[in-house]
Amino acid sequence: MSIPLGYLIGLAVLAFPVLRLPHVPMPLGTSVFLITMSINELPVLAALAFGASTALALAEGDLASPVAIGAAIVAAACLGLQIWRGATTPSVLRRAMGPIAVSGRVPLWRVLGFPFPVRPRSVERFADLSYGPAGRRNRMDLYRRHGTVAGAPVLIHFHGGYYTTGHKSSQSLPMLHRLAERGWICISANYRLRPAAGFEDHVVDAKRLVAWVREHAAQWGADPGRIVLSGSSAGAHMSAMAAFTHGDPVYQPGFEDADTSVSAVVSLGGYLGRYFDDRPETSPTESVRRDSPPIMIVHGTHDSLVPVAEARRFAERLRADSRNLVVHAELPGAHHGFDLYWSPRFAAVVNAVEAFTAEAFARQRDR
Repeated sequence: MSIPLGYLIGLAVLAFPVLRLPHVPMPLGTSVFLITMSINELPVLAALAFGASTALALAEGDLASPVAIGAAIVAAACLGLQIWRGATTPSVLRRAMGPIAVSGRVPLWRVLGFPFPVRPRSVERFADLSYGPAGRRNRMDLYRRHGTVAGAPVLIHFHGGYYTTGHKSSQSLPMLHRLAERGWICISANYRLRPAAGFEDHVVDAKRLVAWVREHAAQWGADPGRIVLSGSSAGAHMSAMAAFTHGDPVYQPGFEDADTSVSAVVSLGGYLGRYFDDRPETSPTESVRRDSPPIMIVHGTHDSLVPVAEARRFAERLRADSRNLVVHAELPGAHHGFDLYWSPRFAAVVNAVEAFTAEAFARQRDR
């Protein structure tokens, strides 16, 4: 009796994301991240792949092997556990938000039928707008609903990529599209990368974009008093550091007098430690201020690229030192890159982001 090695390898790949791995260094960590993200955040497609491969193995007589049958049972259990973990995300987020009400609305046709982040027809995109002097690295895409009127809140998103790679409009698109549908101005921006650029350059780019939004608010229908910075992985690090250094002329060369304060920050799987040169002033966790803006931290419990312990330390420091709202949620079973698709998990996160920013704006008005 032969053992169907190809089928078993496929089952192992499908079951792999259920594991909580230790920190995995680059570049191996990237491979782990891509495998786990693709399976974990596309549960319907993963289940279909399991069903199709099992049906084929059954038709070819490969399931006559006790090894194959046992592996199929284990893989099915792992897939079921992954799906269950994703389904618990709304309750985890509600607990993290406390008294702040969070919508349970989920776009089922997107989540179940087409989870890929295609821009809705109601949202228009203005591509490759320039916000600074660094050529294509200072370009952005702006999303807004057709017919947007003045006074729209603004969300700026910075991509991840270890500060060495990545590009605009590649991450968190479900969030950008949803908020734009709801009347926001959403921006996804490039920024200068290593090794040509360093820490100060990244922060300058983020703050330059905030200044650009305020300067051009009337042209695009934006409210210059309601700007939220968000980011994935390295982009979250960049967003937090830009928020913590508002008004610091060191990070505003040539636009020292510009108001670069923001209303809130949203960290998605963020790296929150020291930059590559290991200076304490480059760490969001070590740079928390009494007047830090409201911050929402969302992290996966199974993130092997950026361990969840970093997010916990950041949240603890904020709660100890900041006088503003702090929300910290750990997503069961989530790995790095949970913001790429309309997964059940990220749909719940987007609902929580809407509720968090609404609360942050309300508190801002009441001050």
